Amino acid sequence: MLFHSSIRKELARSFGATLVVLFTIVLTMLLIRTLGLASRGSVNPEEIALVLGYTVIGRMPTILTLALFIAIVFTLSRMYRDSEMIIWFASGRSLGGFIGPVMRFSWPILLVIALMVFFVWPWANQQTDNLRDRFERRGDLERIEPGQFQESSSGRRVFFIDKDTADGTEGRNIFISSTEKDGSETVTSARSGRIEWLGERQFLMLNNGQRLESEPGQSGLKVSEFEEYGTQIGASTISERGEALKARSSWDLIATPNSANLGELGWRIGLAITAFNFVLIAVATTTGNPRAGRGGNLFFTLFAFVFYYNLLNLGQSWVASGQVSLAGYMLTLHGGVLAITAFWMFMRHQNMSVRGWINARRAQRARALESAAA
Repeated sequence: MLFHSSIRKELARSFGATLVVLFTIVLTMLLIRTLGLASRGSVNPEEIALVLGYTVIGRMPTILTLALFIAIVFTLSRMYRDSEMIIWFASGRSLGGFIGPVMRFSWPILLVIALMVFFVWPWANQQTDNLRDRFERRGDLERIEPGQFQESSSGRRVFFIDKDTADGTEGRNIFISSTEKDGSETVTSARSGRIEWLGERQFLMLNNGQRLESEPGQSGLKVSEFEEYGTQIGASTISERGEALKARSSWDLIATPNSANLGELGWRIGLAITAFNFVLIAVATTTGNPRAGRGGNLFFTLFAFVFYYNLLNLGQSWVASGQVSLAGYMLTLHGGVLAITAFWMFMRHQNMSVRGWINARRAQRARALESAAA
């Protein structure tokens, strides 16, 4: 049918263009964020592409939801602006008749969003957390980079090496500052050093240097020189962190229905429902106002998305803290939005408006007062 095919074709073009623009913007923002994490030592610089890829994949449900919402709003706005909607209305089509072709175009995207938010979102977050944990658990020697001051995993030592060899086992102009648990501080410098294994322990052997020691409560310094000095460099002491909620699979959340898990599960279910509600909101609220131009509908689209998305995150925190139940939260937020959207569409289908209803009530009241006065 011409009506269905024309709308779906234009929706496909608008959705593709919007998705490319949003994907580029989000990719740029996440790249800047990932580079910042790498500069602070939270992410391995050699794994920036992997971290960025997993992060973008995890954000795809939100990107697809916003792209679909904007595509529907822009398509219907263009039809209103070019008077195509008037032609369709005059031929017997109602506003509710647009739900059919819009949903036929949207249901594959909605299915992808639901699958990604339930399965891809936790998998991508788990992969990103694994990369960060592996980078944070590096041994002290693996953290050393030539020409940079680097803190050890325990935070009690600071290393500096000027130059090292290609195999990374020897270096020159070495500096080590350490603070012990009793408060004593030690500064060790050497012209050269090398890595040696004594049994199963790894040592840094320093040559031709000096060592400065200070004890807490004493004003003097103990200075000693050495031709060779060895210090043990242990592995990372970072403890194993618990799995984050966003990295847990949906099956684990269902199997362990505590407050925190229900909050995360409600957020995932809610995001899938939000995408569906946004399709109906776009059909029900999009209008053609020549005075507002394209900016009016775009502003409403972004405002509605941000507002609804923030309510989604707020509801997650309420469910996680036990303030509301998952069923009550889902029914109140998403059921309420669906009911308001259906009522809005009914009013437009009946050519009703809030302003017209108020004016009608005022006129009715004025006639009643005139009849009472007469």
